Amino acid sequence: MKKFLVSIFVFWLATMFLPHQGYSSDKKENDRKVYASQCGAALDSDVYAGGGTDDTDALQAILDRAPRLGRLHLVLDGAARISRTLKVHSNTTIECPDKSCGLFLSDNANCSVICNADADMETIRNRNITLLGGVYNNNSPGQVHHREEEATLHLISNWVHAMEFYGVEQVILRDVTIANQRTFAMLMANWKFVTMDNIHIDRRERVDFQNQDGLHFWGPGRFLTLRDIRGNSGDDFIALAPDEHDQKSSIEDVLIQGVQLDDADQGIRLLVYGEGKLDRVIIRDITGTYRSYGFIINPWFEGNGGHYGNIVFDTVDLRPMKNNYDYCPPFLFKLGGNIESITFKNIYQHTPDFNHTMFVVGGNYMQDLPEQEKQPTKIDRIIVDGLYIDERNENGVPESYFRIKSNVGLLSINNVILQRARELPDKGSLIHVESGSIEELRLNNIRVSSGLDKLIDANPDDIKMMIP
Repeated sequence: MKKFLVSIFVFWLATMFLPHQGYSSDKKENDRKVYASQCGAALDSDVYAGGGTDDTDALQAILDRAPRLGRLHLVLDGAARISRTLKVHSNTTIECPDKSCGLFLSDNANCSVICNADADMETIRNRNITLLGGVYNNNSPGQVHHREEEATLHLISNWVHAMEFYGVEQVILRDVTIANQRTFAMLMANWKFVTMDNIHIDRRERVDFQNQDGLHFWGPGRFLTLRDIRGNSGDDFIALAPDEHDQKSSIEDVLIQGVQLDDADQGIRLLVYGEGKLDRVIIRDITGTYRSYGFIINPWFEGNGGHYGNIVFDTVDLRPMKNNYDYCPPFLFKLGGNIESITFKNIYQHTPDFNHTMFVVGGNYMQDLPEQEKQPTKIDRIIVDGLYIDERNENGVPESYFRIKSNVGLLSINNVILQRARELPDKGSLIHVESGSIEELRLNNIRVSSGLDKLIDANPDDIKMMIP
C-alpha cells in the first residue's frame, strides 16, 4: 500500500512540472513561450497572398494572457490572416521564426495590423513590447485610405496605418518586414526608449499621393535608435515630426544609422512648426535611390518656424531618379524654419540625368517661391565638411548647388571637390544668394575642376563678412 501511495505521489509531482499545452519546456528562459499553432490558430494563410482562416480571435485570446501571466512570449509559427487590429499588452514578445510567418490583414478590415493595448496620448501605459522577425502585411489594395468615423482609441488619426503605438516605453522591433502599408507603415506617438533594427518597408503596391510613408514619429519622444532601415515608401521614408499633431511636443536624442532607399519618393523629413523642439539628432550612412526629395528639414506648415536644435548628417550617397512630384523642383536637401545648428559631413552628389538641386536654404516651405511672412527662416549655423560633386552629363547640371533664399548666420563650407566634364559649358555657381543674406561666409579647400561660371553669385550686400 505504501509503495502504491508513493508511486501516486511521484506521478503527481512529475505532472506539476510538465509544460502546459502550447508552452515551451525550456526552463532557461525567463518567460514561457506559447506557440500559436498549438493554441487554436490555423495559420493557413500567406503573408503576401492572404487567404485561409480568420485567426483574429485565437491570436487575441493568446495575447490577452499577458496581464495574467505577467509576461508572454508568443511564437507565431506560421502565417495568420486577421480581420481586426491585434492589441499587444505590456511585457509581450511576438516572435516569427522566418519571413514566411506573420500577419496578413483581411480585405475591408480598414485598420492597423497591430497596436499597443492601452493606447494613450498623454500617459505611457504599455512597456516592454518586442516584435522579432516576420512580415506584417497591411494589404493596402484591400483597405480604404481612412475611416469615415472619428479617430479611434480616443486618439488622433483615422487613417489606416500598418502599425500604431501610442504611449509606450521600451519598444523593440528587430528583423521585421512591414508590407503594403495603406498610409504610414508605422505611426508612433508619446514614447521613450525605442529601438528598431533591420527593418524592411516593403511597399509592393505603389500609388502616388496616397501618404504611403514609412516610419512616422510624433512626440513627445526621447531616445530613438533606428538601424539598418531599408525599402520603399510613398512620401517620407522616415519622418520625425514632434509637434505635427499638437504643436507642443518635442523629440530629443535620436540616432538614425544605415538607411537604404529603394526608389523611394522621398527620404527623411524633420518637421517642427509649433512650440515643440527637435534636438540632438544624428543621421548617418544614407544610401540608395530616391525620386523627388531627399531630405526635407522645415516646418512645412505656416507658423513661427518651429524650433530645431542641433542636427547632424554624416555620409550621404543618394542617387536621384526621375521625380514623380512636381509641386516643387527636385532637391537633395531643403532647409527652413528656426535652426540653431545643422552640420553636413561627407555628402556625395551624383546627377547624371536629373536636375536635383543640392541645397535649397529658406524660401517657401512647400514650393519654389521666396520666403513669406508666415513661413520664416532663420538659421544660425550651417556647417558643411566634405562635399563631393560629380557632374558628367549636361542634362543633370543644376544652376547652383547652394540656393540661399533666407537669412543665414554662418555658412561654413569646407573640403569640396566639384568635378564636371570639361566639354560642358561654364554654367551656374557653387553659392547663389537669391534673396536673404549670409552674415558670415567661410570657404576652405574648395576644388573645382571646370564648368562653373562663378564660385559665388551674390550682390555686394548679400554677404556681410567673407573669410576665404
